[in-house]
Amino acid sequence: MGRFLITLMEIQNRNSSEQAFSIQGEQVLIRSFLSPDEISRLSFNESMPKYARYRPLIQDKNILIKAASGPDANVTLAIAPDRRIVGMGILQYPSPEERWNEVGDRLVMEVSAVEVSRPWRSLGLSRHILTLLVDHLLKEERIFYMVGFSWTWDIDGKGITAMEYRNMLIKIFGGEGFRIYQTNEPNVMLRPENLFMARIGDRISEEVRKRFKWVRFGLDIHLDEL
Repeated sequence: MGRFLITLMEIQNRNSSEQAFSIQGEQVLIRSFLSPDEISRLSFNESMPKYARYRPLIQDKNILIKAASGPDANVTLAIAPDRRIVGMGILQYPSPEERWNEVGDRLVMEVSAVEVSRPWRSLGLSRHILTLLVDHLLKEERIFYMVGFSWTWDIDGKGITAMEYRNMLIKIFGGEGFRIYQTNEPNVMLRPENLFMARIGDRISEEVRKRFKWVRFGLDIHLDEL
C-alpha cells in the first residue's frame, strides 16, 4: 500500500463524521460514533493479530460493541473495502475504579485505545482516527485524557525505541490539543517513557481544573475547600 489522499468527502451531521480515503484505488472509510449494531456487522477476524512481543489492546469485537453502548462514547473505526476493521479508537468514560472519576460526574473521558493493524500503518490512519474520535459535541465541556504505557506499544512493529514511540504519541495527540501533565499515578511512574496527556475543554471551570490537578496527584481535596 502506498500513500493515501483524501479523495472523496467528509460528511458531518449531529453526531457522526465520515472520511473516505483512496488507497491504491480502493476506498477506506474512517467513521465515528458507530453504533453497536453497525459494529456487529463488521469483520474483526485477523484484524489485530498477536505477535511475539506485542498483543493489541483490543482483540475482541465485543469490546468495541460494549464501548459503543456507553453514554456519550465514541467508537471510531477504519474500515477496509471488505468491511474488515483495520483501525480503531475508543473515547469513553473511565471505569468506576479509576481515580479520574473523582474530578466530577461525567466530566472526564479517556481515549482508551487508538490502534491500527500493522499492514495498514504508516498511512496516517491513526492521526485521522484520533481527529474524528475527539470531534465530540461535548469536547469543550469535558477533559479528555490518554495514558501511554510503553508495555502496550508495538515497538518491534514500528522499529523504533520506546522514547521515539513516546515522542510520536506526543506529536499525534498534541495536534489535537493534548498536552503532557504530571501525575503520581503508579503505572505511569513505573517507566520514564510512560506518559499522561490531557485536553481540557474551553468551558471547564477553574474549580474543576483545580480538582483535576489534585486528582492527578491523588489528593482528596473538595471543591469547596479550594
